[in-house]
Amino acid sequence: MISTLTYRLFSVLLNFQRFVQSCNIFLLLFSGLILSSSPVLSDAQHPSKQTKKSEQELKDEEMDLFTKYYSEWKGGRKNTNEFYKTIPRFYYRLPAKDEVLLQKLREESRAVFLQRKSRELLDNEELQNLWFLLDKHQTPPMIGEEAMINYENFLKVDEKSGAKYSYGRISIMQFFNYVMRKVWLHQTRIGLSLYNVAGQGYLRESDLENYILELIPTLPQLDGLEKSFYSFYVCTAVRKFFFFLDPLRTGKIKIQDILACSFLDDLLELRDEDLSKESQETKWFSAPSALRVYGQYLNLDKDHNGMLSKEELSRYGTATMTNVFLDRVFQECLTYDREMDYKTYLDFVLALENRKEPAALQYIFKLLDIENKGYLNVFSLNYFFRAIQELMKIHGQDPVSFQDVKDEIFDMVKQKDPLKISLQDLINSNQGDTVTTILIDLNGFWTYENREALIANDSENSADFDDT
Repeated sequence: MISTLTYRLFSVLLNFQRFVQSCNIFLLLFSGLILSSSPVLSDAQHPSKQTKKSEQELKDEEMDLFTKYYSEWKGGRKNTNEFYKTIPRFYYRLPAKDEVLLQKLREESRAVFLQRKSRELLDNEELQNLWFLLDKHQTPPMIGEEAMINYENFLKVDEKSGAKYSYGRISIMQFFNYVMRKVWLHQTRIGLSLYNVAGQGYLRESDLENYILELIPTLPQLDGLEKSFYSFYVCTAVRKFFFFLDPLRTGKIKIQDILACSFLDDLLELRDEDLSKESQETKWFSAPSALRVYGQYLNLDKDHNGMLSKEELSRYGTATMTNVFLDRVFQECLTYDREMDYKTYLDFVLALENRKEPAALQYIFKLLDIENKGYLNVFSLNYFFRAIQELMKIHGQDPVSFQDVKDEIFDMVKQKDPLKISLQDLINSNQGDTVTTILIDLNGFWTYENREALIANDSENSADFDDT
């Protein structure tokens, strides 16, 4: 698609060229009348006898000439090989920063394409009509309160529903929910694509920030947030997407991955005005959760400089993480003058609060892999557990033998190599959260070590509660 201004410019040049050609023909005819020696034109050669080209042929000719001149003007290479006509084009170069015209053209093309795709989706009126047709053609008997439809009636609905509805006995509600879900996915994809500046199917961090910022006013559950907090809320929300969907830290996420995960559903769930407070407490994107995380950050920041030092971070949670582990956090994570900003803190929180997830285990595994070998060996395990033993002595607890702990870890993980634990071994074992907790947090290790006593305690308390 070529910009209107450029197209018109070349149309003017083309018309001028035709005018010059007409003038040349006239001069030739005039010369023929004067010079008796000039040959007489046959009927086929005479301009007035030539077959006039159709409007479509003229347009095609004009487009061919325009494409030719435009390519030459842009320094395009002429492809003389016949195979180029049959091989589909698979690479499209992005416009350079100085090619303003091409950038504008690309933006306009994408906007028109997305608008066309949006018009192809069912609107609310068409969805209501589909529900009416499904309800009208239901096939008895009902199963409980659920209406059913057989294939014959389904085809009748297909006939009457129109071109947009191109879709034994199935549940009407399940089918309608499927249609609603599909329409929602396409609408959301189009909405996200509007923020896809590069037009290559992914969102950068700034793109997703803009999307969520403009989404906030449409979410009733966020009405109570002060506008001054919007930037912190957006940062909190965006970090979850990038922490879990961009494990290689490329700085961009596929739109397809955003749609495939549940994060966007959780975010848009905040449109529900009747969402309970208990439910909101467990949702990362809710206002109470965002305020809790940011409040913890402010409480840890004792010198109020907006950053966290190692000493300040050591008070996180139960304040029982080992110094060895905290040293590794500040060695491996992005810091500024040995202090951590809010964005890096969010990654830290997401990792510790979701230790069962592969992305969180990858984060912690990188910290535990002190030799950068891609696996944990006996030396690595001993290096971190010694810090746990030191904390146990400080708190007056009897130290536990490393050999016993090492054997328990190997029994839990059941790794392929008897002396090496890889990240995949941790993930496959479903014990990664327990193993990492044992090595980095005294409180976590104590909970694991006394798990049987704690379970017995819980059982006794439950029995006492039942008796009352």
